[in-house]
Amino acid sequence: MGCELKGKLLMKKTIALHHTIRDQLTSHIRKELIAGEFEEGEQLKEQQLSERFGVSRGPIRDAILALTKEGVLVTRQHRGAVVGKRPGPVIRPLVVELRRKIETFALNTIFKRIDNDDLAFLKGNLEDFSRSCKLADISSMVEQDMAFHRYLVEKVGDPGLVAIWLPIVTNMMLPYSRHSHLIEAYEEHLAIFEAIKDGDKKNAVKWLKLNIQER
Repeated sequence: MGCELKGKLLMKKTIALHHTIRDQLTSHIRKELIAGEFEEGEQLKEQQLSERFGVSRGPIRDAILALTKEGVLVTRQHRGAVVGKRPGPVIRPLVVELRRKIETFALNTIFKRIDNDDLAFLKGNLEDFSRSCKLADISSMVEQDMAFHRYLVEKVGDPGLVAIWLPIVTNMMLPYSRHSHLIEAYEEHLAIFEAIKDGDKKNAVKWLKLNIQER
């Protein structure tokens, strides 16, 4: 059960290997939510998702619960889980600033520990990101975008930091609409990578902050 889903998700080079079907489902549905493949207020039906992914309703229910705790889904009476509203204009700058603070903290913390294995991962991620941009594959772009930033946060080595960061980045959504050309999203990540590779922490932090913007 779930073999097709496992194969689809685990063949991606830049996606983390999860231990349970629930974790894979949570990651996959989160990616689609961030990519805007569901409308605000749209109901996520367990039966439909179960049939779509070829798994029982149990892990679907668990994935929906996990995303509800993150705040991207909300529970409505008689409707179950629906897609929540994105942060409004009043709090959106705060959400952006919180994400910048977390990721800047992470980058400053890990900068001296970044090694050739880390650079190899980030380079591979950027190669996939570039292909996704050229194909205008928004879902894949979201996957590569989140994988790049999550890698930096996870390298700190404290799961609590990831737990704080994840709902923020998920609720913020990724503002590709601000780019006149999708490849610009890749170029922003490339600038971060080049600064990291050159050992230039000041510029790495500068480009990181510039990459995290409001829609």
